[in-house]
Amino acid sequence: MGAQQRVFKQKIRSAQGMKKIFKAKEMVAASRIAKAHARVLATTPYAEALTRAIGSVATHSEEINHPFLDSERSRTGRAGILMITADRGMTGPYSHNVIRAAEQLANTLRDEGKEPVMYVVGRKGESYYRFRNRPPHRAWTPYKENELPDLGREIAGVLTGDLLSDDQSVHLDELYVVGTQFKTRFVQDTKSIRMVPMGIAAPGTIESRPAFPLYEFAPDADTVVAELMPRYVQSRIINILLQAMASEHASTQRAMKSATDNAETQIRKFTRLANSARQAEITQEITEIVGGADALSGSGRTER
Repeated sequence: MGAQQRVFKQKIRSAQGMKKIFKAKEMVAASRIAKAHARVLATTPYAEALTRAIGSVATHSEEINHPFLDSERSRTGRAGILMITADRGMTGPYSHNVIRAAEQLANTLRDEGKEPVMYVVGRKGESYYRFRNRPPHRAWTPYKENELPDLGREIAGVLTGDLLSDDQSVHLDELYVVGTQFKTRFVQDTKSIRMVPMGIAAPGTIESRPAFPLYEFAPDADTVVAELMPRYVQSRIINILLQAMASEHASTQRAMKSATDNAETQIRKFTRLANSARQAEITQEITEIVGGADALSGSGRTER
């Protein structure tokens, strides 16, 4: 075997090894999507129902007063941005899309005269800001998939405390969440959601919606809503975390499928080049043998 053939054979073995890794990761991600999607479906109705209930109560009641419902929150000008990225690599454009959306949101807030404060979930987002000497205000890394509900409760507790804090250096006027919404295995959308202050529909915009029930509060409306608001933030963050994890698995599966196909393409390419090199070596050997035989016959010598 010639030197050129050995080089191609080595590249073929390397590509075959990478193909096995990519295929394994693709199968693992595909097996995890169904479970992650089931968790999303289990938490979404509660989060949406709680949001609708609070919105209906706040819209139809004039006696409720809560800081999260105040659309004119402008105490410190600080706006928190919770950015949810991946905690591992090989996820395709998943983390890059979230980081790009968070940066666009931060620039928009700066143009409005506000100060964005970054809260980051995942190593990819944290390393992005640390590499640029802009460490986030708070980061949660690493994290495990089976601990996402507990992580969501911890994040919600920290953000709720900062939103209600009396300390001017900590207090947040607004809270945005930048994550990926899982729709199907093939469609995931990166979205920026304003969570606080909570958007309340004007009375004229809810005519086409079904009528909501009337509520009686015990002991009073402010106490009940003050209890519900932290649960609203917590349920929304947990749901967004679960959707982000399902989207991450879907993005990983697509990226690994593309990587597997590319590895197969490289294997076919180097196999063709190795065969061409082998054929060239065989042709060269035959040419040398024929040339030597012609030289011997031309000199009149015969082999003994």
